[in-house]
Amino acid sequence: MTPDSPVRGRLFVIAAPSGAGKTSLVRAAMDRDPTLSFSVSYTTRSPRPGEVDGRDYHFVSPEVFERMVLDAAFLEHATVFGNRYGTGQEATEAALARGCSLILDIDYQGAQQVRARVLEVVDIFILPPSRPALERRLRDRRTDSPAAIARRLADSVEEISHWSEFRYVVVNDNFEQAVQDLVVIVAGQGAALEAGRPGLAELAARLRG
Repeated sequence: MTPDSPVRGRLFVIAAPSGAGKTSLVRAAMDRDPTLSFSVSYTTRSPRPGEVDGRDYHFVSPEVFERMVLDAAFLEHATVFGNRYGTGQEATEAALARGCSLILDIDYQGAQQVRARVLEVVDIFILPPSRPALERRLRDRRTDSPAAIARRLADSVEEISHWSEFRYVVVNDNFEQAVQDLVVIVAGQGAALEAGRPGLAELAARLRG
């Protein structure tokens, strides 16, 4: 690295069960910290109302996605609720090399792949404060059918079982506090928010039912 080269950016991986408020937290944290950029994933699912191609996701066909898998174009990829999601490897590496710090909004499967391929990752898991709160948030989104909500709740048990694989855990009970917790972790001052702190194992056990 030459004296004029930018300091390499940091890679933040954030995962959560569906309905924990991850996307809202990430966007609020980015508003408070202009050094952060959002890594736009590829997906085979259809856009939801208000989503924009290239801003929220790169929406591609299953055939295009599979071709990218075969071309080793993804840093990580996974199938979630029947749809495929992936993080572009080339764009991620280029952004980090330019000194940009990136947030990957992915699931635990993707986090496992990123840890295996990237040496320096700051990984964060978002937990809801209770099972009823998780269900309420899913219903309040008004984007899924009752059957889809039931499936997401059932699958959240598997997601939550991986919370201890992450270095940091944020409990999204109070939104403003949770955003501040994320900002603190990004600033490198999150020792009090590490996964080994008291009470988290009991909360995770209750959430799994």
